[in-house]
Amino acid sequence: MRFAVVMRKEFIDNPWISFRWAPQEVLPDFGEFTSQSGQPSKIDQISGQFLGRDEQGETWLFTGYELNLFPDEAEGYYLNLSATKPCWFVMWRLEEDIERYIDEQSLELAKSEPTFAVPHRISVSYNEAGRLLDGGESVDNVLLSTEHASWLQEYVNQHYRPEPKKRHRPESFKGANRAVED
Repeated sequence: MRFAVVMRKEFIDNPWISFRWAPQEVLPDFGEFTSQSGQPSKIDQISGQFLGRDEQGETWLFTGYELNLFPDEAEGYYLNLSATKPCWFVMWRLEEDIERYIDEQSLELAKSEPTFAVPHRISVSYNEAGRLLDGGESVDNVLLSTEHASWLQEYVNQHYRPEPKKRHRPESFKGANRAVED
């Protein structure tokens, strides 16, 4: 399945930084998102475009994200769904070389800052998000819609089988560690 990510550049009142980046929404992409030049985004290539600005910040749309579910990640999907608020995990980076990520119509605006936030990966696996965070990546979450949660729940129901709990015998029942006598 293909998806798009809406990123928000939020202006903040802070003496050290003037804004912060945060993913705002993950949307299914059925091919309806086109660049401002009218050209559809290239398959398997991240493409960002400026959507608008208001007094609180700017909104950018990024397309080109493929989400594949894998049976060996089913536990991570289950953990996500069992959380109080299931979510998308969006891994993003501040990029300096943005020409390959931003469409031509929005490039000048994007170049107004030395770095620009570009989402690189989306996931619904709690375990995968943990691995990305352990690797030093920036990962934020966006609430999973009810429709996407039910779709993911169907996949989990079909592929997730919890490992049976193993009973550990108390040390007192294992016997003493004595040297063998001849």
